[in-house]
Formats: sequence, structure tokens, C-alpha cells
Amino acid sequence: MTTFASGTTGSNAKDELTRDALTVLQPGFPGTTAPDWLLRHLGDGLASVGLFGRNIASPGQLAALTAQLRAERDDVLVAIDEEGGDVTRLEVRTGSSFPGNHALGAVDDTELTGQVAHELGRRLKECGVNFNWAPSADVNANPRNPVIGVRSFGTEPDLVARHTAAYVTGLQAAGVAACTKHFPGHGDTAVDSHLALPRIDVDTEVLSARDLTPFRAAIAAGSLAVMSAHILVPALDPDRPATLSRRILTDLLRGELGYQGLIVTDGMEMQAIAATYGIERGSVLAIAAGADAICVGGGLHDEGTVRLLRDALVAAVRAGDLPEERLADAAERVRTLARWAAAQAPSADGAAGNAGNAGNVDNADIGLTAARRALRVTGAGTFTPLTEAPYVALFAPVANIAVGDETPWGVAADLARTLPGTESGHFSGPDAGAGALAAAGERRVVAVVRDEHRHPWMAASLDTLLAARPDTVVIEMGVPQAPARGALHVATHGAARVCAQAAAEVLTAR
Repeated sequence: MTTFASGTTGSNAKDELTRDALTVLQPGFPGTTAPDWLLRHLGDGLASVGLFGRNIASPGQLAALTAQLRAERDDVLVAIDEEGGDVTRLEVRTGSSFPGNHALGAVDDTELTGQVAHELGRRLKECGVNFNWAPSADVNANPRNPVIGVRSFGTEPDLVARHTAAYVTGLQAAGVAACTKHFPGHGDTAVDSHLALPRIDVDTEVLSARDLTPFRAAIAAGSLAVMSAHILVPALDPDRPATLSRRILTDLLRGELGYQGLIVTDGMEMQAIAATYGIERGSVLAIAAGADAICVGGGLHDEGTVRLLRDALVAAVRAGDLPEERLADAAERVRTLARWAAAQAPSADGAAGNAGNAGNVDNADIGLTAARRALRVTGAGTFTPLTEAPYVALFAPVANIAVGDETPWGVAADLARTLPGTESGHFSGPDAGAGALAAAGERRVVAVVRDEHRHPWMAASLDTLLAARPDTVVIEMGVPQAPARGALHVATHGAARVCAQAAAEVLTAR
């Protein structure tokens, strides 16, 4: 084992500049075991790795993988994008045991939010994960937002702020570093930064009162990391997106807001950066602007990418385009967080800090408890619970890249456990309503939608269904902004597995 906790290097490490360039990278990799090239780079100074759904098959496998990484470097930061709710990597094949931020914001119980974050953190730490790219502190100010939505606690800055702080506190009490995102706020966008560069055109007063409020709360709560957004905010910097902006990362985040922790970029292969600057130049500009760690690996997860970015940073220093002391400072911030993470020893019962006590609620079930409390049910007074197998019609938009399309969603599986014979189908486009009616036949229809308000074809499909079958049940698993309608309308505030379970309980009166 090579120990790096003091910032020293093993005998096989390369020169200090190259080592620092490796240290600031947070790459991904393929497969459920660590490839040789990744272990070799850990020996040469790489301090972080990022995990995605492709790396995880089970908790036991994940624990073995993180142990394999720590056998090479015992203070390695093992990061994951585990928001709970719609964005889950730990439970990518089953759906999350925890509702996401929007559900927690709908309940508006900060103690509950802290308990959920703590239990999620406990499970991550149990598997050897010590750094979570969460929570999202974005204020979902734009109802057309295609990428934040239910990942946000809500539309009110103060609500988002208090739940962001509770989440950070709960997660870090479990020994997992929080990474509050996406600074300076991705909520007021109608463009997905995975696909293009979003632009937010509001003045600094609005930004300060709305978007920055949750980040101030996160900083006050001690968030150990902050993730930058790939967004252009002309009021703050008319020329460069936040990830590449010294005005935003250094002058605003470090200077005005006083933040001293680690600054991490969002994925550099996202098109907002890759299509405009390229990942090499983008990574150099990000470090120069004040970022300390380069996240890459959601799409690019090979050794060639690690070498490419390492060499680009080294070349930039040697060419005078990136101050060597800035790279060294970034690398030391990574090592500082790695030392913190390595020092978090689990307690005998797996709990830590003062956020682990859930009162009379078993923490193992805290996610389902939260999902039940988050439900908003309209029409229950006249609704007769389902007693025969229905037909579940899922009206599904294209999944955004942050959520992905690997994770199952909907209520069919949960209904089938109580009502055997339940069938389901996916429908989209202008003929979706007619298609669902034809597929359902005489069976009762349960229509499941996500963000009806953003998709005219989805609203039209419900019009068709309800005109023909007024007894149709509607379940909204996105942001419940459209008017409630149907014989029963259930808003779950997210599509996590526990949200589906809670909704199915209402439909069957369990």
C-alpha cells in the first residue's frame, strides 16, 4: 500500500508537476473492478476516482471495488453522483430507496432531510464511498428547466437554502463529503448543459437574492466541496461560463462568499464545455479560474482521457498559461479533502454525529417514510381503491442525461405485487393517448406522467384518456405544476422507487 495522507509520494511517482496534474483529476473508468491503468495512476499521484452506474452491481461488489482502490492508495477520494431520487448510481438498476430533493422540499421538514441525507451517506460509506457530488442547491426558478426539475428542493430560495444546509450536515455527519452544486445556480435555465451552453440573463440583485442564497447556506453549514455549473451568466462574467470564470470561482465564490473548500467542475465532457472549448483547454482554463478538481468520466472513461488532461495541464504550466502555484494549490486542496475523508472512522452502529437519530423512525426505512409524507393526493374523497389489475400507461419524455435511462420507474411493478396481472406500456408522441387506450382495453387505466407541464403531447394524451375514460388515475412523478386531474391525482414529487411504492399504497389502500 502507498500512503499519501501527508502529501508525500511513493517511489514510483513521477515529478511533482506531473503528480499535481494527476491529483486534480477526478476520472471515471469502465467495469466493476479497477483496471490496471487506474491503479497505476493512483500510484503516480491520482487522488480521486468517480463512480457511475456502470461501475456498480451490488453493495458487496462496490465495497470490494473501493477496497481494491484503497489497497493502492489508502486516502483515495471515491466520488459518486448519488443524489437519491431520480439520480441514483448506487441503485441504478432498481431505483432509489430515497426520495429526491423535490420530495423533501415538499415535506419541508429539515430534520427529515438531514435524516435522509445521513442514512444515504451511511450506506455510501459502508460501501467505501466518501465523496458525494450532491446536493443540488439549484433554485428551480424556470418551469421549463429540462435538467434540474425534481433534483431541486423547490422554487423558493429560503426553502432551498435550509434544506441544502440540512442535507450537507446530515451527509457529512455520516463521514461523506458533500459537494453542493451547481454554482452559481442552474435553476433558471431552459437548456441542458449536457447538450449546449445555457445562459441566465438576470441582474446581480436577482442572482444574489435567489440563486446564491442556498450556496451561502451550504458554506455556512461547512460543505466540503462545491461544484461549478457550465452556464453563462453575463451579469457575473459576459465572456466565460462559470466553470471557466475567475470572476465567478475566485472573486465571487472565494472572495465575496468566503468559501475555502474544494471547487470541483461539473463533467468536462458535457457539451457546454467540450463543444465550445474542448476538454483540454477547458480543464486548463478551469484550474486557472480557481477550480481545484476536474470531473470527467461520465462519458469519457479511459486511460487516454487521463493522460490527455494530465499532459494538457503540465504543458500549460510549462508554456506559462497556467501558474504552477495555482496547480499546486489546487492539488493541495484535493489532498486536504482526502485527508479529511480518510480520517472518518465508522462507529460500531454505523451512525455518526448528531444527525443519525431518527426518533421513533427506523433509519433503514427513512426513505419510504419521507416518500409517503411527500405525496400530494387530489380526489381521494371519491376514489374507490383498485381491486383488479389495471393497465399502467407511462407517458415518458426522453430522460435527461443526469438521470439516465437505465433506472426503472413507474408504479406497475408495485401494483403488480398487490394486483397480479397488472400490465404496462410506454407511450410518447401525438398518438400516445390513443395508443394507451387501445392497449388498455377494458382495464382501468393508471396514467403515469413526468413533468406534464413541459410536454404538450403529454397533456394532450391525458385529454384523450380522460375524455374516453374519466375513471383514469393520474400519477405525476415529475414537478407537479400542471393542474391536478383524473379520478385520482397523486403527485409524488419524483420517480424514485420509494415514491412509486408510496403511490401504489394509495391506489390499493394498503
